[in-house]
Amino acid sequence: MLTSRTFLKRTRAGSVLKVVREHYLRDDIPCGAAACPLCPPRPDGGPSVLEERPSGAASSLCPGPHYLLPDTNLLLHQIDILEDPVIKNVIVLQTVLQEVRNRSAPVYKRIRDVIGNPEKHFYSFTNEHHRETYVEQEQGESSNDRNDRAIRVAVKWYNEHLKKMQNEEIQVIFLTNDRNNKEKALEEGITAYTCEEYIKSLIANPDLVDRLACISDEGKEIESGKIIFPEHLPLSKLQQGIKSGIYLQGTYRASRDNYLEATVWVHGDAEENKEIIIQGLKHLNRAVHEDIVAVELLAKDEWVAPSSVVLQDDGQNEDDVETEEEKENILKTSDNKSMLRPTGKVVGIIKRNWRPFCGMLSKSQIKEARRHLFTPADRRIPRIRIETRQADTLEGQRIIVAIDGWPRNSRYPNGHFVKNLGSAGDKETETEVLLLEHDVPHQPFSQAVLSFLPKMPWSITEKDMKYREDLRHLSVCSVDPPGCTDIDDALHCREMENGNLEVGVHIADVSYFIRPGNALDEESAKRGTTVYLCEKRIDMVPELLSSNLCSLRSNVDRLAFSCIWEMNHNAEILKTRFTKSVINSKASLTYAEAQMRIDSATINDDITVSLRGLNKLAKILKKKRIDNGALTLSSPEVRFHMDSETHDPIDLQTKELKETNSMVEEFMLLANVSVAQKIYDEFPEFALLRKHPAPPPSNYDILVKAAKSKNLEIKTDSAKALAESLDKAESPAFPYLNTLLRILTTRCMMQAVYFCSGMDNDFHHYGLASPIYTHFTSPIRRYADIIVHRLLAVAIGADSTYPELTDKHKLSDLCKNLNYRHKMAQYAQRASVAFHTQLFFKTKGVVNEDAYILFVRKNAVVVLIPKYGLEGTVFFEEKDKPTPRLDYNNEVPSLTVEDTTLHVFDKVKVNVTLDASKIQHQKIRMVLVEPKIPGNDVPAQFSTTMSSISEPEKKKKKLQE
Repeated sequence: MLTSRTFLKRTRAGSVLKVVREHYLRDDIPCGAAACPLCPPRPDGGPSVLEERPSGAASSLCPGPHYLLPDTNLLLHQIDILEDPVIKNVIVLQTVLQEVRNRSAPVYKRIRDVIGNPEKHFYSFTNEHHRETYVEQEQGESSNDRNDRAIRVAVKWYNEHLKKMQNEEIQVIFLTNDRNNKEKALEEGITAYTCEEYIKSLIANPDLVDRLACISDEGKEIESGKIIFPEHLPLSKLQQGIKSGIYLQGTYRASRDNYLEATVWVHGDAEENKEIIIQGLKHLNRAVHEDIVAVELLAKDEWVAPSSVVLQDDGQNEDDVETEEEKENILKTSDNKSMLRPTGKVVGIIKRNWRPFCGMLSKSQIKEARRHLFTPADRRIPRIRIETRQADTLEGQRIIVAIDGWPRNSRYPNGHFVKNLGSAGDKETETEVLLLEHDVPHQPFSQAVLSFLPKMPWSITEKDMKYREDLRHLSVCSVDPPGCTDIDDALHCREMENGNLEVGVHIADVSYFIRPGNALDEESAKRGTTVYLCEKRIDMVPELLSSNLCSLRSNVDRLAFSCIWEMNHNAEILKTRFTKSVINSKASLTYAEAQMRIDSATINDDITVSLRGLNKLAKILKKKRIDNGALTLSSPEVRFHMDSETHDPIDLQTKELKETNSMVEEFMLLANVSVAQKIYDEFPEFALLRKHPAPPPSNYDILVKAAKSKNLEIKTDSAKALAESLDKAESPAFPYLNTLLRILTTRCMMQAVYFCSGMDNDFHHYGLASPIYTHFTSPIRRYADIIVHRLLAVAIGADSTYPELTDKHKLSDLCKNLNYRHKMAQYAQRASVAFHTQLFFKTKGVVNEDAYILFVRKNAVVVLIPKYGLEGTVFFEEKDKPTPRLDYNNEVPSLTVEDTTLHVFDKVKVNVTLDASKIQHQKIRMVLVEPKIPGNDVPAQFSTTMSSISEPEKKKKKLQE
């Protein structure tokens, strides 16, 4: 049957267009019930989805067999309930799915995953194309009312349809939290319940009540308590205000160190007011980290400086707002007028970016209380108030909680319990927490993805050889950290007949195995990067590729993409060519093994001669780069030595870099620059490149002041001036000073990012002093390199293009995801190091170690212990302890505690222990041992941050990143 749907659409020019679309209605769409004799089989030939005898939890409201049919709002807000294994046999209407898709992409993906799980028996019914369930929109009826009516019509049809079945009658229960919709359903003879009514009727599953989302009625908040926060303006007013320039739109970023401060990064191109400071509870106005907010700028006489105070929410009585106001006054004391920044207040929320949060329950002290505070693992997220009957069970466990809303009269947002992850402190649980908190996709690869892997045994065919250069005769070798299995790159160097040198960088040809647009490609693009934790690697591609077929292991034939230069002995490039190739690596060496060969007077085989040639050229290349203004920065890196049985860290030491680390790095950099130029020349609009923006001058303030305090001058007007002044900043009496300056310089830098050449004009890589750069050399662990391989293959005629590769808007969107995944991977790696450091100190006990002050704050100093690459904050204020006299000088910078003055870069001795008294945030506690601070005998509170990344299998090519 054919009908038509008519709707009006306004064009960009402002005229109204009448659109008529054909709409096919059918009567052969199955209902999905296994016992139904009336419906035809499913078009895909699959079995019926809904069980003949519905299993699941028994309900006291509807004891008979039944299916559930939720409306749109219930599915949007109660997805955690629907995902629970107890809830089965659910009909999801096409009307509902379409609305969910338009309103929430994350929930839509989650419900599609549930529908795809055969154990859940969720059936997607195409009611909009079924002749008996399709409804026309009536005159004067809103789209929302029409959809509600379509849902009720489908429920009624199902109940009538299922009555015709031979065996016992199955009822369809309508679930809705919409009062009007429920009343209309009951009037029409439909059995309808709210989600809460139905879940509370599942007598065998009382814990499921905890997972109910707490949806508050905004209009009724005022009745229940004192108003703490200003009202959020409606979206229409916010949009008008943003358009007229009264308000600014941006991303809200909460501070890790101060819960009463945040910044909003303003969207758009305007450099002025790019970053706005928000201070104080009322001005923060219920925004949560990563929300998109509207901000109103305050008058200039109300602007503040970024606070130097470290403040953490200690979970006081939530009605005690006066305490918050006292803390806000501390923020505003002794501000330097030159440090004032644009300051504003949040006036409304444009888009919430709430996600499920990991953390722990802070159980209420009131006996038999059901309301408790949840403390998230991420300090930037506020505590969340939840109701649960399982408080005794959940104490000491890592759990997941979702936010439901944040009323004006509540100090904290309301939420609900989602899932128990396991015991706090357990290695598996903590790893799961850090992966979830950093949004690292880590589920096993699906069968759909694995189906695109080559069938084993695999070998290179004659057809493969036809389009490749055979380089198996060359003395190619790889140089990597010990234990590396995902070998991306190999090198060779040999003398040519004309006296010049041929140098080759050979990179795993991952794009041969991962073809555009299939499930394997889509999963790799979503993951974006391999994530290296201390004891675990979360692969971007399945292990068959990462550790076998793509890995350039020794003595096996492997497909590669080669970049080959002809150079003279001064490392000047005379010719460059790119080719798809087949190689056979003659040796898989560690950095130490390669160094030993280079240094040995007795080893002179082809591989060693090749390595010596590469090393000699690398030294020349590095000098040229540094002369050109490239920066040599520093950050402490640590390696854990694990117990072979318990896998707990038993030793922790900083890594020693050898000449061979630098050798590999130089040729990877050179290959990346050569490939960047080639793909940009061929595709000026579609090249995927990597840039490193120059930091704004204000970023260097802390570095310049710190150097000045040691009578040294650091020039920051260009990368070259910075590099030269860092080289000169030496102190014979203080040899570690130069390393500290380079560590501090690293903190001043901007993040390097991927971008599409057709969407940006600034290509420069500040750190490398290179006009153009990309990533080509690590396709096993970075998706950006796969795209670059595809572009290069098209550029040299080795592969064909596809539409997405030459769509700059899609490439730009891809770059955004890659930048996000890369950043999250770095944070996850640091969190893994922090956790393993805690495990190390748990067994180590109390130690006294030399440390250096990196930063001074108004009430604390940040110190670095070089031996462990460990960094953290020593506070001079403790709860329930008398506060010492503190005098903070931002200009020097220094902090005087009583009569002892502490400067940046001062050498101190600290006492280090693990404080496990608060299992939620176990901390390494520190106290200054030297110089002695009066009254500072008890270890001060300490929050650990890690500047080091332990990556046992990752190639340490830092500048390449």
